[in-house]
Amino acid sequence: MIELRPCESDTDLEAWRRVRLALVPNERTDSVEELRRDATAERLMLLAYRDGVLAGSGAGGRGDTASGFAIPRVLPDQRRRGVGTALLYALAEHVESLGFPDLGVRADDEGALAFARHFGFEEVGREVEQVRAVRADERRARVPAGIEIVSLAARPELRARTYHELALEAFEDMPTPRKIEISLEDWERGWITWPEGSFAALTDGGLVGCAGLIRDSDRPNRAENSLTAVRRDWRGRGVARALKETAIAWAAANGIRELYTWTQTGNENMRAVNERLGYVTRDVSISLRRALPLPT
Repeated sequence: MIELRPCESDTDLEAWRRVRLALVPNERTDSVEELRRDATAERLMLLAYRDGVLAGSGAGGRGDTASGFAIPRVLPDQRRRGVGTALLYALAEHVESLGFPDLGVRADDEGALAFARHFGFEEVGREVEQVRAVRADERRARVPAGIEIVSLAARPELRARTYHELALEAFEDMPTPRKIEISLEDWERGWITWPEGSFAALTDGGLVGCAGLIRDSDRPNRAENSLTAVRRDWRGRGVARALKETAIAWAAANGIRELYTWTQTGNENMRAVNERLGYVTRDVSISLRRALPLPT
């Protein structure tokens, strides 16, 4: 028998984390505290049990593109027994109750892709994961003339400015199927959570770029690159490279030995910057979408 339970306690959230850690080992997973903090009425988090044994988990609700999303996950030894289907329908029903006309999912392997296509989902975009090993003796950043790079820990007043002057512009330019829409609060609690490892580029007091790292509490020797954004009139002048080199050097000095980042297909310029800095492609994630309701 398959039973779906909403996550209501820290014990539930830790079980939800265990599923994600088992199935997505190459990425950071939010801590219980972060999951609890980010919980809203619009976000449904589920645990799936089959015959009393934890079999999978799911999350669904409003995504960063102000559209509905669902993420059903099933542990390998529990697949092809209806758990993924039960999770998908429950999450889709929740998303539909929020008023969204369609639903987005992601596929990270052939099995997940076949599962999504079985329910009529069609590809709308792809994201590429790039990873870089970090040496202990990384060289210092090559900073363009006239540019000063500072940490957000040293200049906390820049935190909100990076959102208003850089992030919003960058989100407009991202080649996503729908525009990313996040609030200043979301930016500060999800994108620049590590001020010591987050950096801004300035010239004559003007803000021209930002980049940083996101901490991995489960693997302290690994971090994720946060958004790298450069003001439109400063792009192509070495600012993104300098910011990323600064983050790499800071990572090396603070015991981090692996960095990874995701970019959308269509953002070849940033992927090229990453490649020149030594990043290599590790994975590709496919975004798919279909109209609601799901077929019965």
